[in-house]
Amino acid sequence: MTVTKTAAKSKKRRIKDPIEDRILYAVTYTLVFLFVLLVLYPIIFVISASFSSATAVSTGKVILWPVDPSLDGYKAVFSHKRILTSFRNTVFYTVAGTFINVVMTLIAAYPLSRPRFQGKRFYMLLFVFTMFFSGGLIPTYILMTQIKFVNTIWAMLIPGALSVYNMIIVRTFILSNIPNELLESAKMDGCSDIRYLVSIVIPLSKAVIAVITLFYAVGHWNSYFSALIYLNNPKLYPLQLVLRDILVQNEIASNDFKSTAFMEAKQNLAALLKYSLIVVSSVPIIVVYPFAQKYFIKGVMVGSLKG
Repeated sequence: MTVTKTAAKSKKRRIKDPIEDRILYAVTYTLVFLFVLLVLYPIIFVISASFSSATAVSTGKVILWPVDPSLDGYKAVFSHKRILTSFRNTVFYTVAGTFINVVMTLIAAYPLSRPRFQGKRFYMLLFVFTMFFSGGLIPTYILMTQIKFVNTIWAMLIPGALSVYNMIIVRTFILSNIPNELLESAKMDGCSDIRYLVSIVIPLSKAVIAVITLFYAVGHWNSYFSALIYLNNPKLYPLQLVLRDILVQNEIASNDFKSTAFMEAKQNLAALLKYSLIVVSSVPIIVVYPFAQKYFIKGVMVGSLKG
């Protein structure tokens, strides 16, 4: 009996962490908590400010929670008729552009992943060259004008149809996870390269395809620079460009009134609009992101491999 009690006490002493480890855990948890707080606070502040009154935002009263809760910012944003049109445009650019991107990426990555593909190094060198050198903004604009892409939807879809970085990720994934013997076996059964790509490679590459799809979709959703350069028709503007115009117009309008009180109200509304616009433009991506988050661990690991 005495031996059993002694063994139990000895086990408890072994389980109990040393004071140094407990201090280390406390410091680690504190640093992690501060880091999470540092990351989350700007998001919480923007959301809280967007639901606060214009006066509370402009006077700096909003710290953590909404002050004088109000929907004035969102009412001002959605009162513009161009919002719905631009939202539809952005959804179209995102869906169509992402589809084109993924198809082009797979078409480029698959041949470069085949060991017996002749000229593989040469073509790979050409792809990598474009990552470091481009034609420049003005020559690109002249080219877009000559091929009649300016002021059309193609200006938002074709110029960035392929990301070399994402293509390298997909190529590396295929090299690392799909053995070449599988292709040889498929060819013995009469399978063509196109059928092999569609029936075998794509189903086995769902994880990396999901990763690059989200990369492309986020890029298209946030894109406004191409529209700013190539589009003159407001009916083709994406959401980001329209939101930018709304913000600029309100800031300019706030300086055009002689009445001090009215000008101050407009300036307060312009300050509130910044946060409402951020929320409106970010919500769709924030909603989609959690569903694809599980693929990012594998995608990052694939992107870190050499091949």
